[in-house]
Amino acid sequence: MPPSPTPDPRAPAPASPVPEPALAIGLSAVIVAVTGDDPKVLTLRHEDGRDSLPSGPLERGHRTLEMGLRSWVERQTLQELGYVEQLYTFGDRDRGEDGTRALSLAYLALVREARPAADTDAAWQSWYRYFPWEDWRSGRPAVLDTLEHGLRSWAAGAAQGRLSERRAERIALCFGGPSGSTEAGWNEERVLERYELLYEAGLVGEALRERGSDRVAAAPSGREMREDHRRMLALAIARLRGKIKYRPVVFELMPPAFSLGQLQQAVEALSGARLHKQNFRRLVEQQRLVEETGESTAETGGRPARLVRFRREVLLERPAPGVRLPGGFGRR
Repeated sequence: MPPSPTPDPRAPAPASPVPEPALAIGLSAVIVAVTGDDPKVLTLRHEDGRDSLPSGPLERGHRTLEMGLRSWVERQTLQELGYVEQLYTFGDRDRGEDGTRALSLAYLALVREARPAADTDAAWQSWYRYFPWEDWRSGRPAVLDTLEHGLRSWAAGAAQGRLSERRAERIALCFGGPSGSTEAGWNEERVLERYELLYEAGLVGEALRERGSDRVAAAPSGREMREDHRRMLALAIARLRGKIKYRPVVFELMPPAFSLGQLQQAVEALSGARLHKQNFRRLVEQQRLVEETGESTAETGGRPARLVRFRREVLLERPAPGVRLPGGFGRR
């Protein structure tokens, strides 16, 4: 066997392998409840005036991701979670600090009662405080005039004609076209796309802050949140608006017994649209989503309303019929 070659001392030393960045895993919860006609999200208040979602890192003592999430939520808000599902994993390269690669796992949690979070920095807020353009229950939101003007200026200001056309196409897709025709082309599930378009156009506080602008306080598009938590909330709203069409997920937000009026009010709150009363009730009855309890309640001091509950068979079905939104039977 020939002898092994002697290494040349003049040869450069082999390059050391680049170490992989440390990985940090964060857990964030979008916790939703419906109180009357108000869809609420549980947020944490901070001294800088911005809100955030209940969040924390995955720790060594957490046996699972979901257990870690529940632990942080209870620690920060005193709220115990029931229904939980994972929304999305955010893993952009620039999320970490000091060379750490950060993953953030966002979860959606539904609770039936917005309990006061006393002795904590947590508070229940209407999710339309963060997304005022998503609430069409009283007609076309006035803030859309300002936002659409800003979006048109952004599209027209593109350096290239084709880029301007692409921006205009995205605006039409997300917001329904020119001012005055928005309602006809509005898709209630495009919550995240609308927010990301406003972010790209520099019309939300988070984008202005990231760019070092001094106009953050003047942003017309809802209350700012820390990091990308408003993006997570947008995704949660979109997910819920889609799910209530094909699964009785709204059950997780309702008391054990409720009236059809209360059910309609909850669906309207989530979808941001008024529904035709008779068509809504006809659809619920045709799909046999609920059954009567034999009891009644006085709604707003008026005529007693029959109480119903979701049928056990419906809750066990996967997938199960949901409560359709305006596209199925029109606005009121």
